[in-house]
Amino acid sequence: MLRGRWRTAGGALLRVLVVWAVSTLTMLALAGLLPEFQLQSDDGDSITRIALTAAWGAGAFGVLNALVWPVLVRALLLVPALVLGLLVFFLNGSLLLIALDLIPDGRGEADPETAVVVAAVMSAVASATATALAVRDDDAYRRRLSRLADRKRRRRGRGPAPGAPDRVPGLLFLQLDGVGHDVLRQALAEGLMPTVAGWLDAGGHRLTPWHTDWSSQTGASQLGILHGTNFDVPAFRWYEKDTGEIVVCNRPTSAAELQRRAIARTKDGGLLTLDGASRGNLFSGGADQLALVLSLSARRGRANRSRAGYFAYFSDPANAVRTALSLAAEVVREIAQSLSARLRGDRPRVSRGGAYPFIRAFATVVERDVVVAAVMGDLLAGRAAVYADLVAYDEVAHHSGPRSRDAGKVLERLDRSIALIAKAAEHAPRPYRIVLLSDHGQSPGETFLGRYGLTLKDLVRAGCGLPVSRRAGRTRSGAEARAAVRAALHRPVEEEEGEEAPPARRSEPVVLASGNLGLISFPDLPGRVTRQRIERRHPALLATLAAHPGIGFLLVRDGSGGSVVLAGGGAEARLDEPGALETLLADFGPGAAEAVRRTDTFPHVADVMVNSAYHPDTGEVHAFEEQIGSHGGLGGEQSRPFLLWPVELSAPGEPVGAERVHRVLRRWLREGAGPEVPVEAEVPVGAEKPAPDAVEDHRPGAVPDATLPPGGAVVRDETR
Repeated sequence: MLRGRWRTAGGALLRVLVVWAVSTLTMLALAGLLPEFQLQSDDGDSITRIALTAAWGAGAFGVLNALVWPVLVRALLLVPALVLGLLVFFLNGSLLLIALDLIPDGRGEADPETAVVVAAVMSAVASATATALAVRDDDAYRRRLSRLADRKRRRRGRGPAPGAPDRVPGLLFLQLDGVGHDVLRQALAEGLMPTVAGWLDAGGHRLTPWHTDWSSQTGASQLGILHGTNFDVPAFRWYEKDTGEIVVCNRPTSAAELQRRAIARTKDGGLLTLDGASRGNLFSGGADQLALVLSLSARRGRANRSRAGYFAYFSDPANAVRTALSLAAEVVREIAQSLSARLRGDRPRVSRGGAYPFIRAFATVVERDVVVAAVMGDLLAGRAAVYADLVAYDEVAHHSGPRSRDAGKVLERLDRSIALIAKAAEHAPRPYRIVLLSDHGQSPGETFLGRYGLTLKDLVRAGCGLPVSRRAGRTRSGAEARAAVRAALHRPVEEEEGEEAPPARRSEPVVLASGNLGLISFPDLPGRVTRQRIERRHPALLATLAAHPGIGFLLVRDGSGGSVVLAGGGAEARLDEPGALETLLADFGPGAAEAVRRTDTFPHVADVMVNSAYHPDTGEVHAFEEQIGSHGGLGGEQSRPFLLWPVELSAPGEPVGAERVHRVLRRWLREGAGPEVPVEAEVPVGAEKPAPDAVEDHRPGAVPDATLPPGGAVVRDETR
């Protein structure tokens, strides 16, 4: 044993010396290339003296990076993440200037601008060298990371990590946000995702679609998947008459409230309650290890270290430099791609200017890198269940199209991230089963505004006899990444330019958009307004909407006590009339009628629910937001996400609804003989589901109406 320890220590020392030597050579090369950077006195020095000066400077810079950089980043933890990314170069250059000042006789000298360049290059080279050495010695790499994980677990009072290879396998759920089943199959066929294709070709994984609820968006799907219910989530955003507030799924306060309601309904903390980690999600899933979780980002206090994920990642200066460079490159890439699309005259097309290049760069670079690093830390710590969301594809597909070249490039990069995570799993202290899934797909199509020259709000106002602006307004996109950027900037998610604010006059309708799903509410009329009452107040409204070529169908309460779906040509179907709704909504796919019936039971369903037209021959819909790849309603690929699972787990079938996906994941946790989690019994199709109160909670010390977190426990928000 003693000999093994000496061998390990010797190997570590050798790696340090190699990195030092490479850093010294890098510094010498930069001194020869950059006139403003010198490592010799004005009178000149011998080659040996210059080499010693470079070695001294490289060593001092390495020590400062190891000791001072983490302290600087922790001190700047309250600085917005994007601002921290811009400060990376300045901070690293400052450390280099300090290192040069430590060289004897003042032989090191550089301009501040040159110091920034030298520091960035040296950090990148040192990181690449260290990574290459670790890859060549997998055993040493695994032992070092396992020791770090054990040390952190003991410091948190968790006890030793389960290090034996025959321990029960953990489960990693990686959500590729917005990637539809058909898009994934096309990407695999075109060779864009070789890692995932290799899993399927080798027979280790299988792929199937699943079907979303009517609200085909991350808020509804992820709440159902992680917390077992998405009841009363009719859309991405909706108006609640009882409070006079507008709920928006990607607003931190709304996400926290939705999670509280879900926990109160199920009497359970969520999928990740025991030894779980939630990374980059809208909701926590009951995990005690959290990073970049939106439902907690609105909370204040010491228990909520909402930016600890950024600290853990940016505490490595090489990570910081690499991500900052990638961020800048992604901004340039988006500007170039947008300009190319404009020059080619691509149609459909939406505006991609303003802050969008930075929002895209944040989603495809910063958030991806931080979440991937967090997941790798979870695997190396041996956590039982991890759920992480990678939003990169969804953000790009909204503005470039779900099958565009831009979106395809993002899928290639996501595949490389999956490969990196899978490699880390090989060094984990327990075996892992990796499940890939998505929360929804995306349907292409020209926007409602682009096709018809007016927004849904304009059409509603015209049908109500209200004045309509001659200049058509634009409904801002509700893409998930926008809220993540605001949270990283420490800015609240404000109401969107009147689109999310109740009207000044309560007699005017509230019109909201969620992809190709629209919601109309009358704030001055209590309860859910019936069709007859709407027609008495606004005789032309429902007829105008139903007859419009961009509208597929409407859902409205009928005065007889039930509800009715209205479509073009005077078509109607009552929800309680057997087979009528299925016939009317046949083009919208199997399960569409049942999804509409379920939404009709929600307490906060809008007075009028509007689904855009769907063209089965092209698969296109018309988003009421500025998106040429959209989701949120019914029609096409947006309702067909995917589930890819290891063959060691039981087949999931083709789940219908996010709540059934939750039950599948619960079953898989049980099959792995992992932590005891409450598993809801499968309900045959057509049978009545037991009331949420009847679902027994088997967790020790469960709190029936737990909130965030249950019982007021301290939540850890860390990446490893």
